[in-house]
Amino acid sequence: MEKTGDDRKEAMEQIAAEIKNLTASPLYEYRVQKGYFPVTGEGALDAKLMFVGEAPGEREAKTGRPFVGASGKVLDELLGGIGLNRSDIYITNIVKDRPPENRDPTVEEIKLYAPFLMRQIQLLQPQVIATLGRFSMDFILAQFRSPEAGKKISILHGKPLKGQASYGEIDIVPLFHPAVALYNLDRRKTLDEDFQALKRHVQGG
Repeated sequence: MEKTGDDRKEAMEQIAAEIKNLTASPLYEYRVQKGYFPVTGEGALDAKLMFVGEAPGEREAKTGRPFVGASGKVLDELLGGIGLNRSDIYITNIVKDRPPENRDPTVEEIKLYAPFLMRQIQLLQPQVIATLGRFSMDFILAQFRSPEAGKKISILHGKPLKGQASYGEIDIVPLFHPAVALYNLDRRKTLDEDFQALKRHVQGG
């Protein structure tokens, strides 16, 4: 039976509560020491397009919201460029707590937090998952048994790929992380082009 909006909201709140109390995480103590928040995700719980990043940064951990720092501004601009805003999509990360010094998430951390992401995906059942950055791309392509799993983001970015979810076939669109646009103008142009490709794909045209 399909979940109602209230059911989804309640289930997402349960996920958020479990993440908040995840004392087994190597990032839990750091979060408490710094007075940070876990970052579960936000957006439309009936969204057909879901964005998955890697891990929250400092601004995100201070607010409990995903992509609200400098790279979040880039993401908002990219979304606006294809006629979308935050209320049209759902956005989250694999790792829900901030790693110290914005370092890359570890294999252990990804393994620990990944089940929460998979529950979110199962709950929302998006038709399209857009990955932001190589860690997210590698995880999602492998998890959904894409034939392109293991290839480099420099080859796959902006290309709609097929994956297999429990609820049916999905499309996966790898994208560079918006942070790259902050220091590389060429990558910003690439992101603009890739988002146009995402728009055509999401609209089916």
